[in-house]
Amino acid sequence: MPPVNSCRPAPDEYGAGFANYVPLVPEENIQDVLAGQLAELLALLQPLTESEAMTVHAPYAWTIKEVVGHVLDCERIFAYRALRTARGDTTPLPGFDENEYARHAHFSSFPHQELVAELEHVRRSNILLFRHLDDEAWLRRGTANGVTMSVRAWAYVIVGHARHHQTILRRRLSR
Repeated sequence: MPPVNSCRPAPDEYGAGFANYVPLVPEENIQDVLAGQLAELLALLQPLTESEAMTVHAPYAWTIKEVVGHVLDCERIFAYRALRTARGDTTPLPGFDENEYARHAHFSSFPHQELVAELEHVRRSNILLFRHLDDEAWLRRGTANGVTMSVRAWAYVIVGHARHHQTILRRRLSR
């Protein structure tokens, strides 16, 4: 039997609100995908100039910097939820309003390369977080925003959410 962390989450391991993200990750070994996606994100984002990163492409309302910041916020929150669940904490966790987070973050005021470096550091930290979990932790479930999720599902959501935004950014940048 393959390790639990190299198996996709079953549909009952994540809520309907995340059903758009998990299918974006057809790969089985999520740890390899977390690392591989980081390289893809860096290749996409590092070449951008400050001016390019401040661009808003219709019909989108966020600058590229704001998209990067949004991915950062979500990755941190999803990983925190995975950590709490992996450690056996069954306290229900609240939801969050991504638009309010973006409104209060002022991502466009930060240097683009600094945001990209921050994304790299957060992802590298999360790669290690997931690498150090045992099989039992990967299967634990917790509740966030009223939805029961497994740790394994959170890892897939992190990748799927970033992949969703990668696709949009590639389209916006024609890369």
